[in-house]
Amino acid sequence: MDNAVKDNLKKIFGFNQFRGNQQLIVENILKGNNTFVIMPTGAGKSLCYQLPAVSKDGTAIVISPLIALMKNQVDQLNTFGINAHFLNSTLSKSESNRVKREVSAGITKLLYVAPESLTKEENVQFLKNASISFVAIDEAHCISEWGHDFRPEYRKIKSIISQIGDNLPVIALTATATPKVQQDIQRNLQMEEADLFKSSFNRTNLYYEVRPKIKNEAKKEIIKYIKSQKGKSGIIYCLSRKKVTEIAELLQVNGIKAAPYHAGLDGHVRVKNQDDFLNEEVDVIVATIAFGMGIDKPDVRYVIHYDVPKSLEGYYQETGRAGRDGLEGHCLMFYRYEDIMKLEKFNKDKPVNERENAKVLLQEMAAYAESSVCRRRFLLHYFGETLDKDCGFCDNCKKTKETFDGQEDIVTAIKAVKETNQRFSMDHIVSLIRGESDEYIKSYDHDKLSTFGVGKDKDETHWKTVIRQAMIFGLLEKDIENYGIILLSEKSDAFLKAPYPVKLSKNHNFEEMAETVSAEEMNSVGKAYDEKLFELLKAERKKVAKVKNLPPYVVFQDPSLEEMATVYPTSKEELAQINGVGMGKVTKFGASFLRLIENYVEENEIITASDVVVKTSGTRSKVKITIIQQIDRKIDLDEIASNLNISMSELLHEIEQIIYSGTKLNINYYIQNIMDDEREEALHDYFMTAESDKIREAMAELEEEDFSEEEVRVYRIKFISDHAN
Repeated sequence: MDNAVKDNLKKIFGFNQFRGNQQLIVENILKGNNTFVIMPTGAGKSLCYQLPAVSKDGTAIVISPLIALMKNQVDQLNTFGINAHFLNSTLSKSESNRVKREVSAGITKLLYVAPESLTKEENVQFLKNASISFVAIDEAHCISEWGHDFRPEYRKIKSIISQIGDNLPVIALTATATPKVQQDIQRNLQMEEADLFKSSFNRTNLYYEVRPKIKNEAKKEIIKYIKSQKGKSGIIYCLSRKKVTEIAELLQVNGIKAAPYHAGLDGHVRVKNQDDFLNEEVDVIVATIAFGMGIDKPDVRYVIHYDVPKSLEGYYQETGRAGRDGLEGHCLMFYRYEDIMKLEKFNKDKPVNERENAKVLLQEMAAYAESSVCRRRFLLHYFGETLDKDCGFCDNCKKTKETFDGQEDIVTAIKAVKETNQRFSMDHIVSLIRGESDEYIKSYDHDKLSTFGVGKDKDETHWKTVIRQAMIFGLLEKDIENYGIILLSEKSDAFLKAPYPVKLSKNHNFEEMAETVSAEEMNSVGKAYDEKLFELLKAERKKVAKVKNLPPYVVFQDPSLEEMATVYPTSKEELAQINGVGMGKVTKFGASFLRLIENYVEENEIITASDVVVKTSGTRSKVKITIIQQIDRKIDLDEIASNLNISMSELLHEIEQIIYSGTKLNINYYIQNIMDDEREEALHDYFMTAESDKIREAMAELEEEDFSEEEVRVYRIKFISDHAN
């Protein structure tokens, strides 16, 4: 490598030396060779084509699908004093002409082009007449249907490069290529002979964690987590634009400097939000997974997936935005299988082949989330890399997990693969072992095999866990050519001849966890609420109820007391934010509770609600205002439900939330229409003496009176409104 290139490395980019494979790659491009680079996010991919571009004559074309990243990189190169531009749909005609003039004049070193812009005839003609040094294809996995972000226009790149110039050197780069995707890219670009430079996928500074996604708890956990990371930069990925807006607003009203980022925003808003994030005016960017946050910021300290990504490639790339400077990076994903099913539905309109591919990718994603195997081992195995021992730096390695000896089960799985001549998928092997005699199994006479039905006493999840972990330990493997097919490995026969104990771990049951585990328990801090304070609050509630001559639950319900004993509210505003409280109840009952909590907090030196209380972003408030207005106008409840296009049960739930937060509502006009005085009296007497306001208990107690659940719920609304608010 000549000295001029090394000088550029120091003078322009500020680096004293190359990292990893960078030098070999740069030298290969300077020689004019086709080059294929697989390098994880944060390992310095950009330098691999930027340095040769400034060192060679002419303009290097960089094809990139991420408009955000183009702008980001061009801004960065301009600050280094390099003439770089982008050509995409965000430019006006005059801006586009200025870019073309500078390229034609030979002063532009790098021209970033979106694949859509590259396919335009006028741009092809213009580039034909320019002096092009080489072509870099960034995010090359977009070429492959098995990549996580397949784009049909990437398939046309090879033919367009041929039109632009004869024998132009090509460098293809990606951060996320499984062996299958790698093969796909090389075939499509006709660069099977290209020199391959593959770096390890192991990002040792990233901590991987998956938590169950419990409806309202996940949002609370995110707010609590971000507040514990004061002043640090983070990215939150969501599935839809609507969810991006909702989460960004939720963070903002909770005092967090956050901004949304998705393709539906006006260009100038998107640019401003991106710049604010880079310039640290904003701590958190909330972005759509689909749009792909192309922001090259080295000090992103955490990446949160509020929604599950569509593939492990996508997940790996998005988590790769964390800790690009080599320092700490926390990758936290909230998971529930329901989200996987939702994504499967989105694929129903795709061509059959694409749909099947997408389904396999989603199942791999679910397997990663639910697996209790070391996260790093699982990820690296997916990308064709082996880690010999657990990393010790992920949630699965930190937790104690339930294990079992998998020796016999692995023998069964290997035999089943062997007996079926290594031609079938995991689903088929599992069906065979479990003895499911469906038409597919019978059509191959697999119901006659020795392994048919030997594992029928164990469920499908168990056998999938066994096969996946056997692959991670190298006792079975995946077919690259025919994706999803299970093959024998070099170790399979030896294991059959001399099996040995293999410790396997049971999968996480996230559905069960979501039902039974509280957010605080997930954070490993024991009980969700302070039991001592909870008992003190219960005693105070009893005292207040006695003075007011009311049942205790009318003052505050147990869940409200539990939340008070979790977040320790010490001001009226904080207490009003507790579920089921609201300012009405604070005014009526709050004073003595606040005094009690203040004294308790002081005596025990406790972190208070200002750190962890969650304010809602008011998205439901419009519905609530409409309900209050319509009840004031004495409109029948069934008519209100119809106007809002919700069921009667959903309407009652909304009204219950309103009155439990301390707002008075007069629904006497409706009650008089549906029941007589005698029935009203029976319900009044019940609620006045009941220990709780639970509907199920009321229905059991009032069984002989033959009340419907709707009647009891409606009367409970009147009772709470009259006596508590």
